[in-house]
Amino acid sequence: MKVVLTGAGGFLGWHTRLRLAALTDHEVVPVDRTSWAGLTEAVSDADAVIHIAGVNRADDDTVRQGNEDLARDVAAAVSASGRPVRVVYANSIQDGNGTAYGIGKGRAREVLAASAEATGGSLVDVRLPNLFGEHGRPAYNSFVATFVHAVRDVSTPTVNDNTVGLLHAQGAAASLLDGLTGDARRIDPGSTPVTVREVLDLLQEFKASYDTGEIPDLSTPFRVDLFNTYRAALFPEHYPIALTPHTDPRGTFVETIRVRGGEGQASFSTTVPGITRGEHYHLRKIERFAVISGEARISLRRMFTDEVVDFDVTGEEPCAVDMPVGWVHNITNTGADTLVTQFWSHELHRPEDPDTYPEPVRPQGASA
Repeated sequence: MKVVLTGAGGFLGWHTRLRLAALTDHEVVPVDRTSWAGLTEAVSDADAVIHIAGVNRADDDTVRQGNEDLARDVAAAVSASGRPVRVVYANSIQDGNGTAYGIGKGRAREVLAASAEATGGSLVDVRLPNLFGEHGRPAYNSFVATFVHAVRDVSTPTVNDNTVGLLHAQGAAASLLDGLTGDARRIDPGSTPVTVREVLDLLQEFKASYDTGEIPDLSTPFRVDLFNTYRAALFPEHYPIALTPHTDPRGTFVETIRVRGGEGQASFSTTVPGITRGEHYHLRKIERFAVISGEARISLRRMFTDEVVDFDVTGEEPCAVDMPVGWVHNITNTGADTLVTQFWSHELHRPEDPDTYPEPVRPQGASA
């Protein structure tokens, strides 16, 4: 299936593209502001469009008209294709609530439905609640992103406390992918009800633990998602995390991981000189690398970008690096001796659902 993804350069667009890459073999054509002029050509032979591009923050007229105009561009491309195209629309629960955003999203839905149906296709209306997740923009995508950056930077955000339903961006992406198949014409993903104050309290709890290198309580899926969101905002400046050696005449003891709650699994590997392990990414897993003996380079690259972040580490100066979700990572033995590495994950390894997706940190032909 060929899928055109609008808004691919944005917060939800990145998460959706990541999930498409991990879980499908679809041909995905990302479209963002820089490639919007090529939308009609991209849709001309597409089987489906996932339409995420939208206007969230601006004056009321711009928000209303901006969302409608973007939908009209997509509708025109669908009409020009002259083919039945399935349009999966990243709508909002605010559709119909009378706000400028709700009105704009509703008008966009109507425009998209008319064009899809006119060509024998269909519209799948995905009504998304408040979203949060890794790499959200503060003061734009979500109050969670604003709180994450405030807690990271040791500032106090303003709290207007009320209960909201929150959905992680990967949950939203899963619903959008569900819309590519099946007969459903409307999808209403669930959410976790939580107060604004509770979100801030959890983030502050995470900071207090993680500042010491300790993993906080991860006993619920919401805690895992929120912690992944928080630690993504710390990368790469927070790493590597220094570990404290305790040495006496018998030798040295180093505590590599402390966890407040939830399941977890530790393992270790030996790696001969010159060999690289890893070359994959995760959608949810929290994973820590700690070199016990030898010398290594830990390398990471955020999916759909080119810049590689390298950490040169050694067992002589114990430290840990935690892998962000959606970042390809590997570890290479750069020394002359056998490398011993401890790996820890916040969840048990399950062969039927390993959450591990192959991808090179440095694709063939990329500069080292």
